[in-house]
Amino acid sequence: VRARMPTVRLTGFDADRQVRATADALQLFDDIADSSGAAVIDADLVILCVPVGAMGAAAADFAADLPAEAVVSDVGSCKAEVVRALSEALPGATIVPAHPVAGTERSGPEAGFATLFNKRWCILTPPEGADPLAVERVAEFWRRLGADVEMMAPDHHDRVLAITSHLPHLIAYTIVGTASDMEEVTRSEVIKYSAGGFRDFTRIAASDPTMWRDVFLANREAVLEMLQRFSEDLSALQRAIRWGKGDELFDLFSKTRAIRRGIIEQGQDDPAPDFGRTHE
Repeated sequence: VRARMPTVRLTGFDADRQVRATADALQLFDDIADSSGAAVIDADLVILCVPVGAMGAAAADFAADLPAEAVVSDVGSCKAEVVRALSEALPGATIVPAHPVAGTERSGPEAGFATLFNKRWCILTPPEGADPLAVERVAEFWRRLGADVEMMAPDHHDRVLAITSHLPHLIAYTIVGTASDMEEVTRSEVIKYSAGGFRDFTRIAASDPTMWRDVFLANREAVLEMLQRFSEDLSALQRAIRWGKGDELFDLFSKTRAIRRGIIEQGQDDPAPDFGRTHE
């Protein structure tokens, strides 16, 4: 926001005093408030950046100080629960939830960078009857940060992201945990001989545990549905390997390779080899 909207006045708050001190040292905000109520008292746009499970409580903390004309948004990874929590905590408030589909495994005030949202999707999930002007205000905010904005119903968003984001994280946590628990291989060997694919699973598995615990619980129905589908596909793949069905394996790998190319063509990832790593 500093780089793209230098005239906007930014006020920040975090319940953790050390996080507030770090944000102040990095000059991320014009003002660091001592309470969430003080942070929102003159706000036009309020963006909640907390785990999904904390969304309702965080909103309730500043409800009494929220200006009537302010728009409330967020950056959570599942939206139906966010709409429910914010609507309960802020009755009558203008709510336009958002999900910027971008980020790294790092979190906290030092994790951001100015190009984080360039050519990345930001999905808005306004509830039925939302003020069109408020929706456009949030959409324009994200466009100015470089994002491409899309609209979805909250429930539809959660089903889509269950397969494109939530399930991959769950798989990454499981693979890294399985590798760590293998009795035949010491943990040092797992780290020493990790190939590129495993290293990238460990990157995903390093994501904030509180945030992802809340995502899986808040979006449990969609995640369980996609997990069941994945389990069935994994069983079919297991059978193909067991019975030496090379054609089935080749067809699947060709299909997924084409999907990867499509992601690159749409500008959603770096086409550089080895995931864009630099080598000395």
